[in-house]
Amino acid sequence: MALKKTLLLAALEAAALAVPAPTAVPDSIEAPKAAITPSPVLRDPTRTLDRRNVISDLKGDVKSYLTELGSNIPSYVADGVANFFQDFPSGTAVQKSLGLSDDQLAALPTQVLNLPPYGNWTDKGWNVRFHGNVYKQPNTTKEKLNDLANFFLIGTDIEDLPASQQDQARNLTAEIFVVQQGNETVQIHLEPAPSAGSSGQSGGGNAVTPSGGNQTIILPYRTTGEGDYDVFMPIANTTGGLIAGNETQKIQRLNVYANNSDLGNATAYLVPPKGITFISDIDDILRVTKIYQPKDGLLNSFARPFVQWENMPEIYANWSRSLPDAHFHFLTTTPEQVTRNYMDFIYKTYPGGSFDTRPLNFSDVDATLSIRRFLLDKIFQTFPERKFVLVADTSNSDVMKAYPALAHDYPNQVQCIFLRNTSSTDSGDKFPYDTSGFKDLNQKSYMFFRHADDLSNLDIENGNCYNNSILQNVTFGIQDEELGIHGDSGAMPANARASGIFSLVVAMSVALWMGL
Repeated sequence: MALKKTLLLAALEAAALAVPAPTAVPDSIEAPKAAITPSPVLRDPTRTLDRRNVISDLKGDVKSYLTELGSNIPSYVADGVANFFQDFPSGTAVQKSLGLSDDQLAALPTQVLNLPPYGNWTDKGWNVRFHGNVYKQPNTTKEKLNDLANFFLIGTDIEDLPASQQDQARNLTAEIFVVQQGNETVQIHLEPAPSAGSSGQSGGGNAVTPSGGNQTIILPYRTTGEGDYDVFMPIANTTGGLIAGNETQKIQRLNVYANNSDLGNATAYLVPPKGITFISDIDDILRVTKIYQPKDGLLNSFARPFVQWENMPEIYANWSRSLPDAHFHFLTTTPEQVTRNYMDFIYKTYPGGSFDTRPLNFSDVDATLSIRRFLLDKIFQTFPERKFVLVADTSNSDVMKAYPALAHDYPNQVQCIFLRNTSSTDSGDKFPYDTSGFKDLNQKSYMFFRHADDLSNLDIENGNCYNNSILQNVTFGIQDEELGIHGDSGAMPANARASGIFSLVVAMSVALWMGL
């Protein structure tokens, strides 16, 4: 494993000086056409996502950014193809690598990763989007987990970490090396959920526990070959305990248990048709990740405790308190298997809310870059009367294209766009970003900010999202403060090109793997 890491790093260093043969990327992924469920959702259960049929319209964006840095960028990076950290093992590959027999695998208990869903109101009642993954967790030895974890810890050996960080790295590695269970039936049990999360702010400051809603349902579709399930299902209003969505502004919480698994519990958020939904990224906006610095980014993701970024918890708690109809939705394109730490961190630190993440089979770069927009379209179309506040940072190339595009495509729904300008405050961020999409937007609807306090005292409810005391140190075009790139010309000093190219190559590859 040490030799593998040494070769990996050596290959990256060589890649900064020579252009290898490009990695082929298919133009499309063959699968039945996916249908995004409109709102109101039909009465019949509707499969909401065939995850293999999201075709990227972002192909080439990464390449256009990197061409500004000169011709020595490896072609696989310039094409947006991460040459490593791209495919997590799945199914039989994990079984084989861990030496599990079929009998040993069959003896393991079936477990469920159940993602916190949102529900919408229609003239037929409440519908909930249940989604997650069914898998089996092999009993992997500590020594084997150490070897596997070391693959992800660039320049660090797991045994050199503090004991608590070793444990986290092993736990997260174990979550990656699971055997997904296809063709499984998923049974869901619902019951009223008490308040949880930071300072009682779960699901928005005025979220309530309904007096009923207990029921058990069986999802109509079996899991995919990757163990995934994703379906909108109508739920019953048992004992009249659920308030109709057109009679309340309050979010209602239900506990969701899948297949009687303690690990398969989540909270569903029944969201009324009108109000404000905050859609928030997590890395480098709600927590310190530094994914653009590969060694720190991977340590912060695999081993170190999650740490909030500045005083963002108070900013979100204030939004939760001051906007009584607020719904929080966390959308991270971190791979599905490693999101339990994310959910645990959110519920301990921020107002609770529903979750979306990168599905298991989104290892193809095109699909990885497309999944955020696909999931954004889904929630916009599910809640056509709600206003949306979009929060992320400038190191996400897909965000920088998707967010302004949403403002054009859903002009009456995008209330605010807030983007943390990471390269203006963090010298480690040499990741160019493109602001071209913002050129024709009303300035009061978006803001590039440097610190969490920049988001204070804004009139979000009335769409006044720009604090004119905050310097907007960007133009319209390709940007990067640390590399000196500004505007359409993308001009950059030669010394910046020489010093920044290697770290950018590595950061680009890791960021694509993480989906950040």
